[in-house]
Amino acid sequence: MTQTSSPALQVALAYYEAWTSKDIDRAMTYIADNILCDAPAGRIDGIAAYRDFLAPFMIAAFGDDRTALVMYDTATIPVASAPAAECVTVADGKITHSRFIFDRAPFEAARNAAATG
Repeated sequence: MTQTSSPALQVALAYYEAWTSKDIDRAMTYIADNILCDAPAGRIDGIAAYRDFLAPFMIAAFGDDRTALVMYDTATIPVASAPAAECVTVADGKITHSRFIFDRAPFEAARNAAATG
């Protein structure tokens, strides 16, 4: 069971909403100065490093009454840039459909390079 009145959940949701709205300044208000983040690329230490880590992910976010699109880019160990997007349909305050796409070409190129290594 999820407790929706949880203070931690409220902060996490407010942070997520700010980040997905591409409002990095507001998102950072929910981050401690001494944050430690363990990510696939390694440990990120401190708010400045975390902001540098987070900012490039979000490319754009758009929406209307029923549809929203979030486009972002991720950096992973095998792939320096992996663009992706998620388009969601919302009804009665709930996501009723999600279509997630990502560019597989960078992963395929990394896989081929590793195989021929």
